Amino acid sequence: MKRRDLLKGLGAGSVVAGASLAAPAVQAKETIRWKMVTTWPKNFPGLGTGANKLAELITEMSGGRLEVKVYGAGELVPAFEIFDAVSRGTAEMGHGASYYWKGKSEAAQFFAAVPFGLTAQEMNAWLYHGGGMELWQETYKPFGLVPTAAANTGVQMGGWFNKPINSLEDLKGLKMRIPGLGGEVLQRLGGTPVSLPGGEIFPSLKSGAIDATEWVGPYNDLAFGLYKAAKHYYYPGWHEPGTTLECFINEKALHALPKDLQSIVLNASKVANNDVLAELTARNNEALHTLVNKHKVDLRPFPDDVLAQLKKVSDEVVAEIAAKDPMSKKVYTSFKRFRDQVMQWHDVSERAYLNARAGV
Repeated sequence: MKRRDLLKGLGAGSVVAGASLAAPAVQAKETIRWKMVTTWPKNFPGLGTGANKLAELITEMSGGRLEVKVYGAGELVPAFEIFDAVSRGTAEMGHGASYYWKGKSEAAQFFAAVPFGLTAQEMNAWLYHGGGMELWQETYKPFGLVPTAAANTGVQMGGWFNKPINSLEDLKGLKMRIPGLGGEVLQRLGGTPVSLPGGEIFPSLKSGAIDATEWVGPYNDLAFGLYKAAKHYYYPGWHEPGTTLECFINEKALHALPKDLQSIVLNASKVANNDVLAELTARNNEALHTLVNKHKVDLRPFPDDVLAQLKKVSDEVVAEIAAKDPMSKKVYTSFKRFRDQVMQWHDVSERAYLNARAGV
């Protein structure tokens, strides 16, 4: 009986020991903390909140292993210094628009918006399936950055003006906040393009420091209260037909992550790219209704002859800029080839359907 009790005791001990050996060792993994700096005002609807959502998405998808904290324009670095800040490693991520960096690379502008260029749907097609993303990566490589598409505004509005635009003559001498290639076109037509971060637009327009401004669309423009500073609201946004906003990442920081976290960062940007476009598409109509019916904004189309001349000059300006350096030429060649091809398809698909729906 003693022998049986002894064996019984040993068996119980063996079970306990076995259970102890079989249990996985749970070790707390170190949380990686990143900073994201943006060109947008903190929590600004659509753009600033888009950056916030991207940061939250990365944190959630990583199970908290990678936490991203967002800093609005001016909180950590000024709005137009985020490119350098991420390049030198002050922050790991930046959220903005690539046309802000034309001083770094003329080719960068093509990845945000080209006047009379690609729509949001077409832009995503070029980036993801037409070679655009590879060219973008090549453009940012010298700066130690990895670019991603992190939002798209869709077709923007033409802008806010303190006087009617009835002809190209009305653009001469006009001081307008307009970035990128659109600003180059305005300058060619005798206007003065001014580069301002979002937070400085309203006071500059209100004070008369600028005569006109473009920003994004009704949802964002309403949030900025631009209707209080100018009353003429023009469409369409010829200069920004499908603006891609970016999240660029410090290359060394990205490659230091485990492979699964690298994939999470890059794919979270794709999710955000789609989500911001969907949000702005959903909200712009209601905001436009508020601007026109509540705030009595003067909503106007650009005259057809003005648009025709803008397109002519835009094509000339874009081609000239593309010829400035080999990288710009390489990007423009790819961009133009894709635009010419996709236009043929959309003439018998998107355009044909929209005309049929409108009864044209």
